[in-house]
Amino acid sequence: MDYFIVPLFFLSLISLQHPISASNFHKIKQLESDFLDQPTSSGDGTPPPTEYFEVTRPIELPKTKPCSYHVLNHDFGYTYGKPPVLANYTPPTHCPSQWFSKIVLEWNATCKGRQFDRIFGVWLGGVELLRSCTAEPRPNGIFWTVQKDITRYHSLLLSDQTLAVYLGNLVDKTYTGVYHVDITIHFYPSVKTLSFDESNSRALAFGNDFPADLILPISRNLPLNSGLWFEIQNSTDLGFKEFKIPQNAYRAVLEVYVSFHENDEFWYTNPPDEYLFANNLTDTPGNGPFREVVVTLDGNVVGSVWPFTVIYTGGVNPLLWRPITGIGSFDLPTYDIEITPFLGTILDGKSHSLGFSVTNGLNVWFIDANLHLWLDRKSSRTEGELVIQSDKPLAEYLVSDFTGLNGTFWTSAKRSIFSSGWVRSSYGNITTSLFQDFVYNNSMVMGNNGNKQIVNQVIFFNDSVHAKLPSPFVDFIDENYRKFSLFSDSDELDQHNHTYLSVANVTLGFDENKSESAAFGFLKSSLKNVQVGHGTMVVKNNLVVSGLGETQQDYRYTSHGNCYSRKVGSSNYTILYDKVINSCNKRSHSHLGLNFIKKLPIML
Repeated sequence: MDYFIVPLFFLSLISLQHPISASNFHKIKQLESDFLDQPTSSGDGTPPPTEYFEVTRPIELPKTKPCSYHVLNHDFGYTYGKPPVLANYTPPTHCPSQWFSKIVLEWNATCKGRQFDRIFGVWLGGVELLRSCTAEPRPNGIFWTVQKDITRYHSLLLSDQTLAVYLGNLVDKTYTGVYHVDITIHFYPSVKTLSFDESNSRALAFGNDFPADLILPISRNLPLNSGLWFEIQNSTDLGFKEFKIPQNAYRAVLEVYVSFHENDEFWYTNPPDEYLFANNLTDTPGNGPFREVVVTLDGNVVGSVWPFTVIYTGGVNPLLWRPITGIGSFDLPTYDIEITPFLGTILDGKSHSLGFSVTNGLNVWFIDANLHLWLDRKSSRTEGELVIQSDKPLAEYLVSDFTGLNGTFWTSAKRSIFSSGWVRSSYGNITTSLFQDFVYNNSMVMGNNGNKQIVNQVIFFNDSVHAKLPSPFVDFIDENYRKFSLFSDSDELDQHNHTYLSVANVTLGFDENKSESAAFGFLKSSLKNVQVGHGTMVVKNNLVVSGLGETQQDYRYTSHGNCYSRKVGSSNYTILYDKVINSCNKRSHSHLGLNFIKKLPIML
């Protein structure tokens, strides 16, 4: 890794009345708050429960009637540090077909009282199906639903497995919230009565229409005192798992789950270490604002993840995420890495290892993965070779310009990864190439003696998979271009008498453009998802006594003739406007939380 530091001014030391803004987001999560938990009454005087939701497009479902299977019902009370809750899973026997065109995991939860946000995971046979964050409850109760398309795990769901759910929660006199959870899986039979074997024998399984034949968990093993994810504690820590694959595999994709917590929950706001050392700030997370997850196979880099900045439901200002939650907070994004070029190195029937590390990481990162494998059903053995592996070293640049607690920092980084290899199967020879290209920029301004912080960050995350397939199959091309953007402006203003005003403006952007080859051309999709929030809180003696959180979101998705958009705004639990367009001809319908539509100002 190339690393450049350019300090421009002599460092001096200034005392603080409050911790600097880089740690404000961490500090907010520890505040006591009677105000934030105040219930609102309905017309009959009974406080109704509040529904929380993440803005996303509905799952496209077939017209067939689903077979629903209730998997788990459990109350998560004092579960922190205890093993995951387990349940036996058996494939549904009441469905007329064993080939399903859509499978949906539905998570339903309720909670009442007071509680922090809690990360949780759902695994089946050690394969993670969902990574999510709980909503923070109210005395009158809350509820929320997460629906996730899990069709890609089709083969896993056809055999007996153990379901594991970890939700580490603490209950005491202050934090009373118990999460009551129900998990149901909905199976939608295919219109065509094809068996899984028949469907996969007809074509090479390149594309989203062909789930893997086998999925191997790259996760920790039971028994555990936490989830099945690896817990990466620092930049030198490594989580790894040994595995073996069948010797007739011809394609392999690694699906990576990532979440960040504790000192790295707001890693994108962490200042450089030299700033902390100069100002004797020992309780503020550092290592700068850049992070990447590096994935290795037998010690060789096969891919990287530069993660989206998910803000959990208690982050920045909790009122921002009530009832609209942050992008990705209820269904954290996963990241696919094509490792088919490397198949030739692991088709020997021996054990190999996949590893995960976090550049500049602090405690703690939860990481695991699922290895999706496609098998040659007409052959007991395939063979292959890695032809090219090019991993350009990470280039990270830092420019510092500060005096005391005020200053400016510019951080940028670049990385490119390329691999290519061939596999020979009964279909013929397949040559697959992966190209990943990353660009990162973060500007950070510290002011108001360190109490004010402005962060503007952009990540360009592009990866492309090209597979040259034997005749008569059409060559496979899958290109993904992602842009992750974040803007935050936070400040603490002293109001005297042990009171301060906490102000936060946040803008999150998740843009994604996909293009995938098909027999008739290219299937293209586009997602533009922008979320803007403005929040203030009056804090006295570590207690939030008043506050305001306003959020608006603009979600737009298009894909080969299908369109979905939603514009929604809220203020302190109340939906102000909600406009949905579910087709490309601009027809829409609205859900109004009030008797009028009000647009919230965009605070930048």
